[in-house]
Amino acid sequence: MKKIIVLLLCSASAILINAQKKYEFLNPPKFNDADLSKAKSLLDENAPAEILYKSAYFMVDASTGNLHKKYFYRVKIYDKDKAEDWLNLEIPIYNVGSNRESLGKFKAFTYNLENGSAVPVKVEKSSQYKSKENKYVTLTKFAFPNVKNGSILEYQYEIISPFRFIIPEVLIESDTPSLNTEYVLDAPINMSYNVNYTGEMMPKHKEVEERNLYGAQYKTYRFAYENVKGFKTEKFVRNDRNFRTKIGAELNSTNFGELKLYSSSWDQIGKRLYENEDFGEQLKKTKLAKENMPTGVSEMKTDLEKANAIFSYVQKTFTWNKDRGVYTEDGIKKLLETKVGNAAEINLFLVMMLREAGLKADPLVISTVENGVINLVSPNISNMNFVLAAISLNDQFHIYDATSKQSSLDEIPLKNWNQFGILVTKGKSLQIQMTNTKSSNTFLTANAKINDDGSISGTYSDKDTGAYAMYAKDNYDDNAEKYKKQYKENFSMDFTDINSKVLENGEFESSMKFSSSNLIDRVGKKMIINPMLFLNKSSNEFDQVEARKYPIDFGSPITKVKKVILEIPEGYTIEEMPKSKKIVTEDKEIAYTYSVEQKGNKLEVTTTTKISSSDYPKEYYPAFKQIWGVASKFENQVISLVKK
Repeated sequence: MKKIIVLLLCSASAILINAQKKYEFLNPPKFNDADLSKAKSLLDENAPAEILYKSAYFMVDASTGNLHKKYFYRVKIYDKDKAEDWLNLEIPIYNVGSNRESLGKFKAFTYNLENGSAVPVKVEKSSQYKSKENKYVTLTKFAFPNVKNGSILEYQYEIISPFRFIIPEVLIESDTPSLNTEYVLDAPINMSYNVNYTGEMMPKHKEVEERNLYGAQYKTYRFAYENVKGFKTEKFVRNDRNFRTKIGAELNSTNFGELKLYSSSWDQIGKRLYENEDFGEQLKKTKLAKENMPTGVSEMKTDLEKANAIFSYVQKTFTWNKDRGVYTEDGIKKLLETKVGNAAEINLFLVMMLREAGLKADPLVISTVENGVINLVSPNISNMNFVLAAISLNDQFHIYDATSKQSSLDEIPLKNWNQFGILVTKGKSLQIQMTNTKSSNTFLTANAKINDDGSISGTYSDKDTGAYAMYAKDNYDDNAEKYKKQYKENFSMDFTDINSKVLENGEFESSMKFSSSNLIDRVGKKMIINPMLFLNKSSNEFDQVEARKYPIDFGSPITKVKKVILEIPEGYTIEEMPKSKKIVTEDKEIAYTYSVEQKGNKLEVTTTTKISSSDYPKEYYPAFKQIWGVASKFENQVISLVKK
């Protein structure tokens, strides 16, 4: 009996010791051949890939001051056709002037299970290639060889960087589930960093302390996460990265015998921008603005006329090279020579021109939607990646963006409406709330005829205005054939003679012909058809079952009108007309109407959806769900055509 008790006590002690075993950072688990046999992720059985181990390690060398960035990934592939982002990787290397990063200690393997054993295939250096994105960034690209369903991809690399002021942001919650993710930042004690932690997820293991490392005193920040599920996206969120758990850091101060502060206020950042050769020094070249002023501007009566005339000149004269950035790349003088420039060159020149005409104009520095929301609490220019031109007219603040050929006063591309901007004046920098109040409209019109053989043919047009027109034009410019192909894919219709173009007023319209023999069902002598043809709302886009977590973001107020004019064949009558419907929220923010009217031998069906604001808190989700449900119901009404 005593032996049994002793054995039990020993077992309990072993369990307790094991449970209290401290997590070891920067110690990748040994490669486990059994992982190659895994058929699916236990975190998400539908996941096409799973991170087995991910480590992002940053260390500032106390002797050289260089930042060492080390990454280690081990990823299991379950469905390679849906995990393409993992199969081809890019490593950005930054170079600014004489400050250059270098890539070293690169290793990458594909592991497959063959005859019960793990067989690695190395990514050879010869398969890597470099691509220069712009004068600051070069991408090293490589693809994993011999990837199959069940493969494990493993890669690690180190970048030695002189850019120690900003520690790259690491996404903890990615689309791919992760069994083990860790973040480590080690900085000398005399270099203080602000660690920015956003998101709801808390680390399973955490160490924030001072200790002796690498032969010196360091402050270490260590966070580890286990069993992180893939981030669940929600519709109508323009950049869900803003809501994911992530960690970044920036240098706050150094103390090498003298305290030096680096963490800035927006005023300090504005001052530095005006002192910078590629920003403020460009704005001083007023002679260039004077020499290129459009004729007749000085004779115009109002400031608005002058501003619009100058904007129109810059917009039409210069072409954006698609490069973003707060700083000019080749300078405004080169812009005037080539008529091509980046966002900063074009919009800073616009600011110069407006000022030269006697108007109150300043640069508005922003972060685009794709780049994420500005961290107002921790001012840093690295958070910004675009410049707009702002102007004050009759004490009202207005925005221009001359990089878009379709934009106008306060009507800029959707990608640039991102909550906040920093107005950089000569004496002060101001935080600006950016709210898009101009509606973006979509008009879908089908003019169709029912033929004697039961087929339907006609014309269809898709016209967008405002920010939606700019968005459509950007997509068209990226890939015209793909843009046209979407009509056939979205509606399963035989569209021909598709013609897409920008109209004189900046609207973007695609017009085409169509025909179909699948829109009518025959039951005896009746023809049954949905009078909305292929434009009916077949499902409720607000179909989320779980409680909404994030705000609803459209980018702009919206009005969408769908109109179908359907010619009834001679000798037929409509047995029963569809019912009309109107539904609107109490605050008039969301409204929907479905109306139907017969005019001789033509049936006219019109639906109008109006959303009065660009974004809504999550509490509005039930209202959207209800209205979209009503719309789906009424847009799926059918009519019966009976032969007289």
